[in-house]
Amino acid sequence: MKQNLVFISDAHLGSGTDTLQRERQLCQLLNQIEPTCRTLVLLGDMFDFWFTYRHVVPKGHTRLIGTLANMADKGTEIHFFIGNHDMWLFDYLHQECGIIMHSEPERFTFGEKTFLVGHGDGLGHLDRAYDFVSHFFRSRTCQRLFSMLPPALTIPFARRWSNNNKRKHLQQDCDRYLGDDREGIVIYCKQQIEKCSVDYCVFGHRHTPLTMPISNTCTYVNTGDWLTHRTYAVFIPGETLQLLSFES
Repeated sequence: MKQNLVFISDAHLGSGTDTLQRERQLCQLLNQIEPTCRTLVLLGDMFDFWFTYRHVVPKGHTRLIGTLANMADKGTEIHFFIGNHDMWLFDYLHQECGIIMHSEPERFTFGEKTFLVGHGDGLGHLDRAYDFVSHFFRSRTCQRLFSMLPPALTIPFARRWSNNNKRKHLQQDCDRYLGDDREGIVIYCKQQIEKCSVDYCVFGHRHTPLTMPISNTCTYVNTGDWLTHRTYAVFIPGETLQLLSFES
């Protein structure tokens, strides 16, 4: 019976020497949860880089895309919150698999619980330089300029840029909570629940598996990542949201 809500984030497929193994394990998990998964939420950076060209599809990731298409065909509702590494997905997954795409955090209700969900990059506005670069990359001007260059040039460049940024992030922040005043996602969530209460705030991006209360009624959950931790979260109506680790 399809009743569960599942969250997964930050697979960064396409980076690292183990990317094919990561993809196979991710597809193994998706096949395991498919019979009971009513809604699957991908919290961004599932791909380390993606640009939706008009007539060219980036190489790789066929196992994941095929698995997602199969889940959608069998009745699972799939949402994708675009991250900072796959911000240029646009409408490809929607057209190919029927996946519902989101570019900003959103609230929704599942069962009797309410959720605030998103990827998490740039929230809290703690890094103005990052805000500027992110705004430029998401602009139509940047997208048009990038699309005019040949994929043989742009894709290798983008992958190198992406890998360098990811290594810096993992070296600085992975596996440790920086404190309430330095965690942009937590700052953002606390601001949002003052406006409208929710039961769970669920985000990715930080690569730090974490479950913690941020108010008397709201729990913050970071799904960690599929890159190093192989963690994900599952909510079963009538129960609590659980952070789990994949076992093959």
